[in-house]
Amino acid sequence: MDVLSEVLKTIKLDGAFFYNAEFTSPWSFREPPSVAVSPHLSPSGGHVIIYHLITEGRCAASIEGGKPIGIGSGDIVIFPHGDAHILGNGSTQPVDLEPKLHEILAQGLKLARAGGGGELTKIVCGYMSCDPQLSSALLAGLPRVFRVPIRDDSGGQWLENTIRFSVSQNEGGAGREAVLSKLSEALFVETIRRYIAQLPTEETGWLAGVRDPEVGNALALLHRAPATPWTIATLAREVGVSRSVLAERFKHYLKEPPMSYLTHWRLQLAARMLKSTSRGVADIAADVGYESEAAFNRAFKRQFTVPPARFRDAARRTAAVYE
Repeated sequence: MDVLSEVLKTIKLDGAFFYNAEFTSPWSFREPPSVAVSPHLSPSGGHVIIYHLITEGRCAASIEGGKPIGIGSGDIVIFPHGDAHILGNGSTQPVDLEPKLHEILAQGLKLARAGGGGELTKIVCGYMSCDPQLSSALLAGLPRVFRVPIRDDSGGQWLENTIRFSVSQNEGGAGREAVLSKLSEALFVETIRRYIAQLPTEETGWLAGVRDPEVGNALALLHRAPATPWTIATLAREVGVSRSVLAERFKHYLKEPPMSYLTHWRLQLAARMLKSTSRGVADIAADVGYESEAAFNRAFKRQFTVPPARFRDAARRTAAVYE
């Protein structure tokens, strides 16, 4: 079973490419944090992941105030927590894109050119919005910035070539935006897969747990069927190990028991339903595996500090601000 796929189905990734650029050295720009980008892409308040695919040339990337990392042709650099960052090649003052953000996003993938006339670097910049609560486990396991090569096998080359062809088309054409959105999602998922594969064997955390056969299978089951009345015994039986082994391995990677993890995940799902639907609290409670509305209310308040009804009211007031 593939727990990453199960989680990605739930957190509803929504991707887009919005910047297609050719820079000649020296050049440098500052990308604003995702909180500045989010109102343009996800008015409901979704989290925005920022990434850049280098299709030709080279540059350096860094979190503001951080150490630069070199990235080259065929690399993707991701800022999963949406930090403001700087990309560039050569010594020059970074151009702040924040004042020009509306203009940049409005022009879509229209090719932008800038720089001093030296070495050429081609970049496709993308954004990925997702539910901030449901994606928290995935994002918590990722560093603030990381680089992954995607051109080192035929699958990665095909994906990169498809993206390069798609963004190079001068005319949009019917369905182009939808195609690019799916390509953006595929690029992000492929990058995360490769990042997980290269984690050190001694690594712990959610992403390392995904890679572990027993813990990964347990996570996939919990995410695929969260309303199932799981117990540690039934979960261990499905995974094919003893209860003690599963509990020990799960706690080693995720620092909590399987049933505690399941409770948190159920309540995150319930929170999303409260924000995005008008269904009754009792129905939502049943959907995430609670037989009693009262028990659900108590558990929800423990995690979110307010009961479900008040949580929904607060979410609606926040959403009204963005309308």
